[in-house]
This record gives sequence, C-alpha cells and structure tokens, in this order.
Amino acid sequence: MWGNSSPGALASRFARLIEQLGGDTAAAKAMGQQRDLLAAVDATSGGTLNQVAARVKRGAPAVSRAVDALVRAGLVDRQPDPGNRRRLQLRLTEEGRSRLTQPPVADGSLEGRISKLAHSEQRALERGIEILERLPR
Repeated sequence: MWGNSSPGALASRFARLIEQLGGDTAAAKAMGQQRDLLAAVDATSGGTLNQVAARVKRGAPAVSRAVDALVRAGLVDRQPDPGNRRRLQLRLTEEGRSRLTQPPVADGSLEGRISKLAHSEQRALERGIEILERLPR
C-alpha cells in the first residue's frame, strides 16, 4: 500500500504509533495500554487473569485493577469457569471487541496538516511510519 495512503489513513496510523510508543500524553498512553489489555484478553479468550497478566508482562494486581475498570466499562466479561468454580474466565464483550477493532482516533488537525503536504512528502511520511512501526518494543 506504499504511496497510496490518504492523509486520514496516515494520521490514524501515526496516532496508533504514538499509542504504541507510549504517547506524548497520559491519555494516549492510557489508551494504548487499554488497547493492549483488550488484545490480551481477546488472545486468551476464556483465559485467567494470570494468563492475561503474563501476556501483557505486568503484575497480576495491576492487571486485576485494569480488568475491573474494563468490566465496569462493559468491555470485558468475567464468568466462572464451569470446570473450576474458583477460577474466572475473561472474555471481550461485543463492545470490547468493537473497541479493539476500531482504529485509534487521529487528531483531525493532524489529518488536515498532512493533507497540505505534497504527495511526495506524504509518501515519505508513510515510509517513515512504516520504519517506526517495525521498531522493536
């Protein structure tokens, strides 16, 4: 898709990249962490809190608090494991799945500013984003 991205697509990709890299603001960082946690719950669907914590490489107490917030927000469902009553299974709700599949919201002003760049500059920006996306975490 190199060279064919619209300013909106570039802005959205850049916003996601900022989330992945930790963001410039606490809000961007929190959104990135929430997206990572939702992805971990999705990947371990029916998994336990400890499995999700291991996937995001964070301690169980911190992940437990974050999952509590996601449950209150209606993004994650916690149900008893039919095979073990002491164990809880975590799954995304429909809203959680929808949130996970939505692209991050790009700053509208960023899209407008990117649209003013020459096509060759937009292609160069796209190439730069591709390079940054490959950076190891």
